[in-house]
Amino acid sequence: MRPIVQISLDLTDRAEALATAATALRAGVDWLEAGTPFILAEGLHGVRALRERFPGVPIVADLKTMDGGYLEAEMMAKAGATHVVVMARAHEETLRCVVKAGRDHGVKVMGDNLGCPDMVDGARLIEDLGCDFVIHHIGYDERRGIAAAGRRMPSPLDQLREVVAAVGIPVQAVGGLTLEQAVRTPEYGAPLVVIGAPLAVDADSFRTAGGDLEGTLRLICERVHAHGDVPVRPRSRP
Repeated sequence: MRPIVQISLDLTDRAEALATAATALRAGVDWLEAGTPFILAEGLHGVRALRERFPGVPIVADLKTMDGGYLEAEMMAKAGATHVVVMARAHEETLRCVVKAGRDHGVKVMGDNLGCPDMVDGARLIEDLGCDFVIHHIGYDERRGIAAAGRRMPSPLDQLREVVAAVGIPVQAVGGLTLEQAVRTPEYGAPLVVIGAPLAVDADSFRTAGGDLEGTLRLICERVHAHGDVPVRPRSRP
Protein backbone atom coordinates (compact mmCIF):
# COMPACT_ATOMS: atom_id res chain seq x y z
CA MET A 1 0.00 0.00 0.00
CA ARG A 2 1.26 3.47 -0.87
CA PRO A 3 1.87 5.41 2.37
CA ILE A 4 -0.82 7.96 3.19
CA VAL A 5 -0.36 11.22 5.12
CA GLN A 6 -3.42 12.37 7.06
CA ILE A 7 -3.73 15.66 8.95
CA SER A 8 -5.84 15.66 12.11
CA LEU A 9 -7.84 18.90 12.23
CA ASP A 10 -8.23 18.92 16.00
CA LEU A 11 -9.53 22.47 15.85
CA THR A 12 -12.70 24.15 17.08
CA ASP A 13 -13.10 26.96 14.54
CA ARG A 14 -14.47 26.13 11.10
CA ALA A 15 -12.62 28.89 9.21
CA GLU A 16 -9.34 27.91 10.85
CA ALA A 17 -9.91 24.25 10.03
CA LEU A 18 -10.63 25.03 6.37
CA ALA A 19 -7.54 27.23 6.11
CA THR A 20 -5.34 24.60 7.77
CA ALA A 21 -6.75 21.91 5.48
CA ALA A 22 -5.94 24.03 2.43
CA THR A 23 -2.37 24.50 3.68
CA ALA A 24 -2.03 20.76 4.27
CA LEU A 25 -3.25 19.83 0.80
CA ARG A 26 -0.85 22.31 -0.82
CA ALA A 27 1.93 20.57 1.09
CA GLY A 28 0.96 17.15 -0.26
CA VAL A 29 -1.24 15.71 2.50
CA ASP A 30 -3.54 12.95 1.21
CA TRP A 31 -6.39 12.72 3.73
CA LEU A 32 -8.16 15.22 5.97
CA GLU A 33 -9.42 14.24 9.41
CA ALA A 34 -12.32 16.02 11.05
CA GLY A 35 -10.84 15.60 14.51
CA THR A 36 -12.95 14.99 17.59
CA PRO A 37 -12.70 18.63 18.82
CA PHE A 38 -13.83 19.83 15.38
CA ILE A 39 -16.77 17.41 15.35
CA LEU A 40 -17.77 18.49 18.86
CA ALA A 41 -17.64 22.16 17.84
CA GLU A 42 -19.04 21.98 14.30
CA GLY A 43 -20.63 18.56 13.92
CA LEU A 44 -22.14 17.58 10.58
CA HIS A 45 -21.92 21.18 9.41
CA GLY A 46 -18.14 21.08 9.74
CA VAL A 47 -17.83 17.84 7.78
CA ARG A 48 -20.13 19.24 5.07
CA ALA A 49 -17.98 22.37 4.88
CA LEU A 50 -14.84 20.28 4.37
CA ARG A 51 -16.57 18.23 1.67
CA GLU A 52 -17.86 21.31 -0.15
CA ARG A 53 -14.48 23.04 -0.04
CA PHE A 54 -12.42 19.95 -0.90
CA PRO A 55 -14.41 17.67 -3.22
CA GLY A 56 -12.75 14.35 -3.93
CA VAL A 57 -10.45 14.44 -0.88
CA PRO A 58 -10.87 11.56 1.63
CA ILE A 59 -12.30 12.82 4.94
CA VAL A 60 -11.99 10.84 8.17
CA ALA A 61 -14.65 11.62 10.79
CA ASP A 62 -13.05 10.83 14.15
CA LEU A 63 -16.30 10.07 15.93
CA LYS A 64 -14.81 7.67 18.48
CA THR A 65 -18.20 5.95 18.37
CA MET A 66 -19.17 3.99 21.49
CA ASP A 67 -22.92 3.49 20.85
CA GLY A 68 -25.53 4.27 18.23
CA GLY A 69 -23.08 3.03 15.67
CA TYR A 70 -25.23 2.74 12.56
CA LEU A 71 -26.82 6.17 12.91
CA GLU A 72 -23.56 7.99 13.62
CA ALA A 73 -21.79 6.41 10.67
CA GLU A 74 -24.76 6.99 8.37
CA MET A 75 -25.00 10.66 9.31
CA MET A 76 -21.32 11.28 8.66
CA ALA A 77 -21.43 9.38 5.37
CA LYS A 78 -24.31 11.56 4.18
CA ALA A 79 -22.38 14.67 5.25
CA GLY A 80 -19.47 13.66 3.04
CA ALA A 81 -17.11 11.62 5.22
CA THR A 82 -15.34 8.72 3.54
CA HIS A 83 -14.05 7.11 6.76
CA VAL A 84 -15.50 6.84 10.28
CA VAL A 85 -13.93 5.77 13.58
CA VAL A 86 -15.38 3.31 16.11
CA MET A 87 -13.80 2.28 19.39
CA ALA A 88 -12.74 -1.31 19.99
CA ARG A 89 -13.94 -1.01 23.59
CA ALA A 90 -17.50 -0.40 22.45
CA HIS A 91 -19.87 -3.35 22.53
CA GLU A 92 -19.17 -5.78 19.70
CA GLU A 93 -22.64 -5.10 18.29
CA THR A 94 -21.74 -1.41 17.95
CA LEU A 95 -18.71 -2.29 15.84
CA ARG A 96 -20.88 -4.58 13.70
CA CYS A 97 -23.42 -1.77 13.25
CA VAL A 98 -20.76 0.71 12.15
CA VAL A 99 -19.33 -1.84 9.73
CA LYS A 100 -22.80 -2.49 8.29
CA ALA A 101 -23.39 1.25 7.88
CA GLY A 102 -20.03 1.50 6.16
CA ARG A 103 -20.99 -1.19 3.68
CA ASP A 104 -24.45 0.31 3.14
CA HIS A 105 -23.22 3.86 2.60
CA GLY A 106 -19.84 3.34 0.99
CA VAL A 107 -17.56 4.50 3.79
CA LYS A 108 -14.54 2.76 5.29
CA VAL A 109 -14.39 1.92 9.00
CA MET A 110 -11.38 2.55 11.21
CA GLY A 111 -11.32 0.71 14.55
CA ASP A 112 -9.45 2.41 17.41
CA ASN A 113 -7.82 0.28 20.13
CA LEU A 114 -7.35 3.13 22.63
CA GLY A 115 -7.75 1.85 26.18
CA CYS A 116 -7.82 -1.84 25.32
CA PRO A 117 -6.29 -3.95 28.13
CA ASP A 118 -4.36 -5.83 25.45
CA MET A 119 -3.71 -3.56 22.48
CA VAL A 120 -2.75 -6.42 20.15
CA ASP A 121 -5.90 -8.40 20.96
CA GLY A 122 -7.88 -5.19 20.50
CA ALA A 123 -6.45 -4.84 17.00
CA ARG A 124 -7.36 -8.44 16.17
CA LEU A 125 -10.92 -7.84 17.37
CA ILE A 126 -11.19 -4.77 15.15
CA GLU A 127 -10.26 -6.86 12.12
CA ASP A 128 -12.41 -9.83 13.12
CA LEU A 129 -15.50 -7.62 13.34
CA GLY A 130 -15.00 -6.32 9.82
CA CYS A 131 -13.23 -2.96 10.13
CA ASP A 132 -11.06 -1.82 7.24
CA PHE A 133 -8.23 -0.19 9.26
CA VAL A 134 -6.70 -0.31 12.75
CA ILE A 135 -5.85 2.86 14.66
CA HIS A 136 -3.24 1.89 17.25
CA HIS A 137 -3.73 4.70 19.74
CA ILE A 138 -2.15 5.84 23.00
CA GLY A 139 -4.51 8.49 24.35
CA TYR A 140 -3.84 12.13 25.22
CA ASP A 141 -4.95 11.83 28.85
CA GLU A 142 -3.08 8.58 29.36
CA ARG A 143 0.16 10.02 28.06
CA ARG A 144 -0.07 13.21 30.07
CA GLY A 145 -1.15 11.47 33.27
CA ILE A 146 1.71 9.00 33.18
CA ALA A 147 4.22 11.74 32.37
CA ALA A 148 2.89 13.88 35.24
CA ALA A 149 3.47 10.95 37.60
CA GLY A 150 7.13 10.96 36.59
CA ARG A 151 6.98 7.74 34.61
CA ARG A 152 8.00 7.15 31.01
CA MET A 153 5.29 8.29 28.64
CA PRO A 154 4.02 5.36 26.53
CA SER A 155 4.26 5.54 22.74
CA PRO A 156 2.30 3.75 20.01
CA LEU A 157 5.69 2.67 18.68
CA ASP A 158 6.15 0.41 21.73
CA GLN A 159 3.85 -2.30 20.31
CA LEU A 160 3.44 -1.14 16.73
CA ARG A 161 5.32 -4.05 15.15
CA GLU A 162 3.26 -6.53 17.18
CA VAL A 163 0.00 -4.88 16.13
CA VAL A 164 1.02 -4.84 12.46
CA ALA A 165 1.99 -8.52 12.64
CA ALA A 166 -1.30 -9.44 14.31
CA VAL A 167 -3.63 -8.10 11.60
CA GLY A 168 -4.02 -8.20 7.84
CA ILE A 169 -5.45 -4.68 7.40
CA PRO A 170 -3.59 -1.34 7.29
CA VAL A 171 -2.51 0.19 10.61
CA GLN A 172 -2.14 3.79 11.74
CA ALA A 173 -0.14 4.78 14.85
CA VAL A 174 -1.49 7.71 16.88
CA GLY A 175 -0.46 9.43 20.07
CA GLY A 176 2.18 12.08 20.72
CA LEU A 177 4.64 11.10 18.02
CA THR A 178 7.49 13.43 17.14
CA LEU A 179 8.06 14.38 13.51
CA GLU A 180 10.86 11.84 13.20
CA GLN A 181 8.75 9.09 14.76
CA ALA A 182 5.74 9.86 12.58
CA VAL A 183 7.63 9.69 9.29
CA ARG A 184 9.19 6.37 10.33
CA THR A 185 5.95 4.50 11.02
CA PRO A 186 5.91 2.98 7.49
CA GLU A 187 9.20 1.29 8.46
CA TYR A 188 7.17 -0.53 11.14
CA GLY A 189 4.66 -1.68 8.52
CA ALA A 190 2.06 1.03 9.30
CA PRO A 191 1.32 2.91 6.05
CA LEU A 192 -1.16 5.48 7.42
CA VAL A 193 0.75 8.42 8.92
CA VAL A 194 -1.36 10.87 10.91
CA ILE A 195 -0.08 14.35 11.74
CA GLY A 196 -1.84 16.12 14.60
CA ALA A 197 -0.70 17.50 17.94
CA PRO A 198 1.92 18.76 18.52
CA LEU A 199 3.17 18.89 14.90
CA ALA A 200 0.15 20.55 13.28
CA VAL A 201 -2.04 21.51 16.23
CA ASP A 202 -1.25 23.01 19.63
CA ALA A 203 -2.24 20.20 21.99
CA ASP A 204 -3.26 22.58 24.79
CA SER A 205 -5.31 25.16 22.87
CA PHE A 206 -6.73 23.25 19.87
CA ARG A 207 -5.31 25.94 17.57
CA THR A 208 -3.14 25.55 14.51
CA ALA A 209 0.52 25.25 15.47
CA GLY A 210 2.77 28.22 14.83
CA GLY A 211 5.82 28.35 12.59
CA ASP A 212 6.14 27.16 9.01
CA LEU A 213 3.36 24.58 9.05
CA GLU A 214 3.26 24.18 5.27
CA GLY A 215 7.01 23.62 5.13
CA THR A 216 6.88 21.08 7.94
CA LEU A 217 4.03 19.18 6.30
CA ARG A 218 5.76 19.23 2.92
CA LEU A 219 8.86 17.70 4.48
CA ILE A 220 6.77 15.01 6.15
CA CYS A 221 4.90 14.21 2.93
CA GLU A 222 8.08 14.00 0.88
CA ARG A 223 9.69 11.60 3.33
CA VAL A 224 6.62 9.43 3.82
CA HIS A 225 5.77 9.18 0.12
CA ALA A 226 9.41 8.42 -0.73
CA HIS A 227 9.21 5.27 1.40
CA GLY A 228 7.43 3.33 -1.32
CA ASP A 229 4.76 0.68 -0.92
CA VAL A 230 4.21 -0.85 2.52
CA PRO A 231 3.15 -4.51 2.34
CA VAL A 232 -0.10 -5.35 4.12
CA ARG A 233 -0.08 -9.11 4.59
CA PRO A 234 -3.16 -11.15 5.48
CA ARG A 235 -2.78 -12.41 9.01
CA SER A 236 -2.24 -16.08 9.71
CA ARG A 237 -5.27 -17.44 11.51
CA PRO A 238 -5.19 -20.47 13.79
